[in-house]
Amino acid sequence: MNKRVNLVLALASSVAIAAVSVSAPAAAEPVRISTAVWVGFGPLWLARDLGFFKKHNVDVELVVQDDMKEKFAQLNAGTTHMMATSAGTSVIYMTKANQYQYVIATDDSNGGDGVVAAKGIASLGDLKGKSIALQQGTISEFYLISLLKQAGLKESDVKLTDLKPDDAGKAFLDKKVDAAVTWEPWLSKAKASDFGHLLIDSSATPGLLSDVLLVSTEYAEKHPNEVKAVVAGWNDAVAYLADHQQEAVEIMAKGVGGWLKDPKVFAETLEGVKFYGGDDNKAFFGTKAKPGPLLQTVKEAVSAWSGLGKVQVKVVPEELLNYSFVNG
Repeated sequence: MNKRVNLVLALASSVAIAAVSVSAPAAAEPVRISTAVWVGFGPLWLARDLGFFKKHNVDVELVVQDDMKEKFAQLNAGTTHMMATSAGTSVIYMTKANQYQYVIATDDSNGGDGVVAAKGIASLGDLKGKSIALQQGTISEFYLISLLKQAGLKESDVKLTDLKPDDAGKAFLDKKVDAAVTWEPWLSKAKASDFGHLLIDSSATPGLLSDVLLVSTEYAEKHPNEVKAVVAGWNDAVAYLADHQQEAVEIMAKGVGGWLKDPKVFAETLEGVKFYGGDDNKAFFGTKAKPGPLLQTVKEAVSAWSGLGKVQVKVVPEELLNYSFVNG
């Protein structure tokens, strides 16, 4: 009798455990977003640490990676799902048509990037024949190409030295090059030197040096709810930053780290950046029927990089912009 009772109880227990196993939902995979040590991506950390992503039912993991080639390799391999990157450089990493989509703009360099030059270089036209340090294949090169075009020059009219932005700024201060495309604190250091000055900064080209959240077209189609939640979390973070800047800076500096880990440095660098919140993105993206300024930035990028033979496939600018998330 006891053996029968024990057998029944054991079977009942097994059935119950099986039922729980079947009915319990699998934990959703976190959305992994590759970012970089850049002040413009700070609200991603705000949204994560203050729970704005979780508020919209998405778990986000931030992956810091400054190397652009590696960032795209990770995205293409599926080890990351989204990427915070420049709107003006992504086109050179496309290996097939309609591969990626921009789902939201994050920030715009509004004086945070610039060209420093020797005092004898008074205009963009004076850069002809000069040596310029910058990081090739990045937003810095795109910026220079666009500026040279304004002056009727091509990249082949100058001599480039391939260096990261910080190293480019240092090379200029060490008088190893005539000019450099860089960012803070090197812009201020160049202005304070007795031989250099700020030739131009990104406040003169609004919308040109913009960053975006990029996803693969396949991911956007298969995971629209996750993308929508990330966009909503970002918008909440930008709104929070506007009302609680001091607290927000502390959180963002700690999260972004690197050369921006000091809240004072982060706050100073923040002055050269404009963030895109919900309403800003609606205006910047526009709609498919009536596109906003972002489309022109993408067209400029395709034209600039194509002229250097660095675009690997035919890129249709209109296909890069996904209007549904900023207007949905």
